[in-house]
Parts: sequence; structure tokens; C-alpha cells
Amino acid sequence: MTLKALTQKESQAEARKAVIYARVSTVVQTTKGHGIISQETRCREYAKGKGYEVVEVFADKAVSGSLIDRPGMSEMLAFLDANRDAGSFRVIIDDISRIARSISAHLALREAISATGAVLESPSVEFGEDSDSILVENLLASVSQHQRQKNAEQVRNRMRARMQNGYHTFFAPIGFKYEHVPGRGNMLTRDEPYASIIEEAMNGFASGRFASQAEVARFLESQPGFRKNRFGKVTKEDAKRILTRPLYAGLIQKAEWGIPLQEGQHDGLVSVETFDRIKQRLKETAYAPVRPDVSEAFVLRGSVACGCCGELLTSCFSKSKTGKRHPYYLCFNKACDMHRKSIRRDVIERDFDALLATMQPSRTLFDLLYRMMKKAWDMRLKTAGSMRKALDKEMATLKAQLSKLVDRLVETSSPSVVDALEGRIADLERQQLVLTEKRQNIGKPQGAFEEAFELAGTFLANPHKLWEKGDFTLRKTVLKLAFTRPIPYCRNEGFRTPEMALPFKALGAISGDASQMADRKGFEPSRRLQTAYSLSRGAPSTTRPPVRRRVCRRPTGFAR
Repeated sequence: MTLKALTQKESQAEARKAVIYARVSTVVQTTKGHGIISQETRCREYAKGKGYEVVEVFADKAVSGSLIDRPGMSEMLAFLDANRDAGSFRVIIDDISRIARSISAHLALREAISATGAVLESPSVEFGEDSDSILVENLLASVSQHQRQKNAEQVRNRMRARMQNGYHTFFAPIGFKYEHVPGRGNMLTRDEPYASIIEEAMNGFASGRFASQAEVARFLESQPGFRKNRFGKVTKEDAKRILTRPLYAGLIQKAEWGIPLQEGQHDGLVSVETFDRIKQRLKETAYAPVRPDVSEAFVLRGSVACGCCGELLTSCFSKSKTGKRHPYYLCFNKACDMHRKSIRRDVIERDFDALLATMQPSRTLFDLLYRMMKKAWDMRLKTAGSMRKALDKEMATLKAQLSKLVDRLVETSSPSVVDALEGRIADLERQQLVLTEKRQNIGKPQGAFEEAFELAGTFLANPHKLWEKGDFTLRKTVLKLAFTRPIPYCRNEGFRTPEMALPFKALGAISGDASQMADRKGFEPSRRLQTAYSLSRGAPSTTRPPVRRRVCRRPTGFAR
């Protein structure tokens, strides 16, 4: 065989090499009709009929056809460019829409493929370089773009209509998951344990247990398995997104689609009232940046004041000559006698531990507290009927106001008045949602009294136990619930008498041994006894007799 014939044979062999490119827009398509595997099968069948050798397959999964920069496409172009010396390759696609669903993207990728010396082929379309073939190709690319835009428009319209009916149509956020409900489609349901974690975080911020978004972020970050960023952190912005998301209150909103805040079909993690309280707290409070020393290293920071001047004690680490860091609390008030006189952390925390250990009521008082709270619980359930009537009346008033505002909105043509009326209507509708939720929950306890009392009782019975076993967040909660003001601490004397919260103050003031509940008639003797006492002493009956008052012993409510 001559050298020329051998060269022609090698060229023909090189020209028969091909690569396959496949693309799907969604993950679902990988398992259905036009998935990656079905496209590859059809392209291989075409290559076999043409006598091409398929040397490589490139694919893009879940990538929109309007994009130019795709991993699989970029990899294929790099392969073709690197093997340019090996001869001209055939790039086989299943359909013209697999390259792109946008005219601009199609032309750009078509030019990039031609620049590598490759030839584009398809079992569905015959590509050519003449004017008629180019016209047909451009028309097909235009049709493909129109189909993509039309599909997106139809999907958006269906999603909007479903949202108007109260259904969430996007990805389920953390704390929720989708479950199929017969007759209603996919609906959001609680996804544990994340739902309970978010519920606790939102309720904690609304009630003041967490003073800032940073504390909410630290709480979420401390929960095992909770979603964190690549640095293993939950940022303050992440916490704010959770706190301000209406979906967690059972509400639906999509302003850009013209869908106002309305009640959703799913059950929220918190009540609408709690959500409104969170928004109010976010508006009222401006939070300072998180200090690095407000951490588990100095848990009492912000809760202990200087016994001399009343300023809050600050904290710091002091490095010794050996390089070891020692933690201290100290007063930074220049006018104070204790200015910059350090107090060792272990000393002040040991004194606080001893103080907290004394705040433990006796068993008698604890049983009395249980009976009082049980009675209050029962009375609240009995008054549910009157509360419903009051709420019904309030809802009727709101409904009448809404009706009047809607009538005014229809009649007016001023843009500024329209905006004002729409804002007022939105506020009233939100109030109506809160009242409706309250109306539904009246007389419907969230759980048994024993379960509700167990949470509060555990804290009241022994806050010292929670302090010992709790993490940083729980310890800060104990400080907030047990004391109403920062506790004064003297460097040489220790803690002074603290201002305790009302439950502990009441339990400490009642003596379980020497005191008893007062009778309804009060402490004063009856008028008949006063008269008899006066006559027995020879005094006129109009004279009021002296009243003997019992001297109470020192309160012994807290355990010693």
C-alpha cells in the first residue's frame, strides 16, 4: 500500500471519531422520558448507523438551556480543543434544544463548537452551512426559545394560582418538608427535629429569652445537626431570615406576584401573634455587635454589677509572665473606688453558685404553688366563652372597618390615597388573622396542665440544678428569669441581696410553717366582738378596741 493511500485511510478513521453531548433541565428528567441515558442511547444508535466511534460522553444535569457557561459543555469544548490534532470530531446531540433554549446561547455555543474544528450532527436535525440550512437551524432555535419561555410562563401562572389558594410552591425551608396529601397535592409539614428547634428559637426571641438575633444564632448553632455554613456557623443574618419568614407562622406572601400576606394551608411552627411580637421586637431594639468576651468564658457578664458604684462589671483575660491567660471580672468606672481592681472569675462564680443554691423553695411551698397555678389554669378554661364573645365583637368591628375602607378604595382615584388605604387594609387583615387564630385556640390548651407545669416547676424547684447542667444559652436564661436587676457584688464581701423575680420573691416571702392563707373576712374582728370587748372593759361600745396583731416569724420559704 502506498503512503498516500495509508494517509487517506488514517484520515477516514480519524474523521469517524465522535463525542456525545446530553443535557436535562431538571433532576426529574434523569429518570423520565428525555433523561441523560435515553439521549445517550439515541445518539449511540445514530453514531453506529453512521459508523462513528464514540470516544467520550459529556452531560449537564439540571442545567437551564438559557445558560452558556455549563460544566459539561465547557469540559467538552476543552476536550475538542486539546484533541484538535487528532482530526475532526463529530459532536452528536439528540435534539437542537439540548444545545440551548435561547437564540443567543445557541449561536454562541454553535460558534464555539465550530472553532474547535468539530462538526455538529443530530438524528433529529440536519445541520448545514448553506443559507437554507442556517435559516432552518435559526428557526428551530427560535422555536426552542419560545417553548422554554412559554413553559416558564405556564409554570409561573400555575404556581401563582396555587399560592393564591394558600399553598407554598417553592423549596421547603428548613423545619418543613413536603408530604403528598390526597386531593390537595404536596403540602408543607413539620420536619423534626428542626421544626422544634426553630419553634423554640422564635418563641424564645418573642418572649425575651433571647435578647438579640446573635443569641438566637448561637442557640441554633449549638443544636446538633442544624444547618450551618461552610465555616460551621449560624450567622446573625441566618437567624434574622428565620425570624422574619412568614411561612413559619402559617402565612403565605409573594409581593412580586401580587400575593399579599394571607393565611396558608399549612400549619405554622409559631402563632401569628408570636410572629407579630417578633417583628415588633426587631423594630424596637437596635442590637450592638457581638462582643468576643460575651461567651461561656464569662457567663455572668452583663448580670453582675459593682457593689460600690452600681455599674456593670466587665471582664477580660490577663496574661501572666508565664504566658498563661487568667480570667477576671472588674469595674471600669473611673469614679469608683474599685476601679480596675480585678476579681478572679472562679471566686465570683463560686459565690454566685452558692447564692443560687439557696433559691430553692420548701416542698410545702412548692405544693402550694402547684395548687394555685392549677386553679388559675382551670379558671382560665372556664372563661373561654366570654373571651370568645369579646373576640367575635372585635372581629365584627374589624370587618366593618375593612368594608368601609374597600368602598373608599373603589371610589378614590388619587394614587397617594390608594397607597394609604391599601396599607391600612393590609394592617387590618393582619389583625384579623391574629384574632381568628386566638378565637380558634381559646379553650383549647396546648397540652395537659402537668406537662406545662413541669417546665416551669423544674426551674422554680431548683434553678441551681439547671445552672449546673445547662449550656451557655440556658444559663443566660436562668439569669434573666431569676433576677430582675443585675446583682451587686462587693470585692471583699461577695454578693449583696439580689432583686429576685416575682415567683422567687413570693416563694421566699411566704412562710410554710408559721403562715396560712387569710380568710375572706380579713384580719379585723367582727363588730359584735368589738362591742362585747368594749363592754367587758367598761368602755363605750363606740370605742374601737385595740387589735392584737400576730408577729410573724422570719420567712422560711427557701430551703436552708
